[in-house]
Amino acid sequence: MILYGIGSPIVVDVEESLYRANLSLVAGIANHPGPAHLPEGARILVPSDLSVEERDLPFLVPLFTPGHRQAAAREAARHGLSRPLTLIDPSVAAPRHLEMGPGSYVNAGCSLGSGSVFGAFVFINRGASLGHHVRGGEYVSVGPGAVLAGHVSLGTGAFVGAGATILPEVSIGANSVVGAGSVVTKDVPDGCLALGNPARIVRQNIGGYRGLATL
Repeated sequence: MILYGIGSPIVVDVEESLYRANLSLVAGIANHPGPAHLPEGARILVPSDLSVEERDLPFLVPLFTPGHRQAAAREAARHGLSRPLTLIDPSVAAPRHLEMGPGSYVNAGCSLGSGSVFGAFVFINRGASLGHHVRGGEYVSVGPGAVLAGHVSLGTGAFVGAGATILPEVSIGANSVVGAGSVVTKDVPDGCLALGNPARIVRQNIGGYRGLATL
């Protein structure tokens, strides 16, 4: 398979998940100038180097920022990659009743509740714990050690920081950001930054994590 976009340090975790899943990494695609974070000896290409056969391989975008992941996924499609891979690290006991959209990735050590449904290109990072019946839109990012209770809803491009807690039946709006360590007890509207314990909305119309909205 192919990793498209290798400028983030999180690439090493994704590569480890591929190894544990007995999937072979054919190449990492350096779609922008800068350092590559694949292990030494890995094959690195630019998009124009992909052969016809390689364009038919499954691919994954190992970028944690929702806006960057969306941009790279669309760029990959423009370069002929059409088979987004869904990868759940083998350390994760995935429930039978779980829907993960194409291109999604679940890192090692996560706990996933049954009855949950996620859109395309979701990224759930190390050790996150998600309750039953969680609903997540496309390009959602959940940080390491975050805890989402049952019936939580995450809009498209929502970002939950490391160690944050979201209580049951709370909704996080599209392109909203929950800061690391925050405890969210009430709904967060679209495009807002929520911080603290209990979390309060400190900014509105933020345009998504790092100012990059997913559309």
